[in-house]
Amino acid sequence: MVISASTLNRSTLARQLLLRREHLDAADAVRRVVALQAQQPASPYIALWNRVAGFDPASLDEALAHLRAVRSTLMRITLHMVHADDYRAFREAMEPTLRGSRLGDRRFRESGLTVADAEALLPDLLRHAERPLDAKELHLLLGELRGTPLEPAAWRMLRQYVPWWHAPVGGPWSFGARQRYVAPGTPPVRRTDDAAAAGLASLILRYLEGFGPATLADMAQFTLVRRARLRTAVQTLADRLERLDGPDGTVLYDVPGAPRPDADTPAPPRLMAMWDSVLLAYADRSRVVPPAYRREVIRVNGDVLPTLLVDGRVAGVWRPLGPGVEVSAFHPLPERVWDELADEASSLAALLADRDPAAYRRYDHWWAKGLPAVDTRLLPGA
Repeated sequence: MVISASTLNRSTLARQLLLRREHLDAADAVRRVVALQAQQPASPYIALWNRVAGFDPASLDEALAHLRAVRSTLMRITLHMVHADDYRAFREAMEPTLRGSRLGDRRFRESGLTVADAEALLPDLLRHAERPLDAKELHLLLGELRGTPLEPAAWRMLRQYVPWWHAPVGGPWSFGARQRYVAPGTPPVRRTDDAAAAGLASLILRYLEGFGPATLADMAQFTLVRRARLRTAVQTLADRLERLDGPDGTVLYDVPGAPRPDADTPAPPRLMAMWDSVLLAYADRSRVVPPAYRREVIRVNGDVLPTLLVDGRVAGVWRPLGPGVEVSAFHPLPERVWDELADEASSLAALLADRDPAAYRRYDHWWAKGLPAVDTRLLPGA
């Protein structure tokens, strides 16, 4: 069957809990949306506020404190928040990519450590991280194990490769500049083809549950896994996947029975977090980001600005400003939509006021450089 671009958009919104907020606890919501990009500490909270009815940020604090939701370097070699039950398969899927990018990095190789050396050090690092330790403590421990300190750049590469979780360090968003690490409850299997293949099959199925229907190129964009590995995994999963035709003739894959709402299903306005996964999960960003706006919201250095969705697609950007939220639309919006955005802004401002009203202030320079807004309004907080 042929699926339209509008139906693809609504499928994403439905699976990402963006057509209506649902009553879920934080860990279950993280499981439903598969993964939240999490290098900016406030963003997973704002992402869940967009998706969970009556979202209480303390519920995410608790899920992280009890390691039901965990933060680690995973897809796209980037920090993600995932459900603890998904971590092992996701990490095993990403092992070849992480090993090649981190231990194959010139900065690591020039340290004098080999991949074999790193592998020999990992059991001791993970054993000492059975309780949370900060990066400085682990760096000193590594120096003791090696007999000599490791250069900071090489240590950063190794730190991003080790399969451990980031342990919460406290408010306002559980994580900050200071980082602590703790060993996962069940360490992933590393350096075996069977584990990597099984993990990748699980990751593809979970990705399609949360973001499908999608192409092989979309899977590659979401993960940064080599296309050859993905193609083999999709072929292995053939009897568990549905094959569809995209609007431009591309081949799409999906899990049977997953929601695909009608193209005209109403989509309420949303104020999306920086780096929200729906903006980054596809090779074809036009599913959610109109091509004319892509460079405005996904900046040249990789920053992905906090956006507003109107009718399911990016229509502008927002930022916290004073006690309210400044919303800049890239095209004219009906007053009815502005009224709905005002309600969203009031709720978001209340969330930020209780935690950090200036959560994204360091990114204000993008506004100073200019954005193509046709209408900018300061929407008051509650």
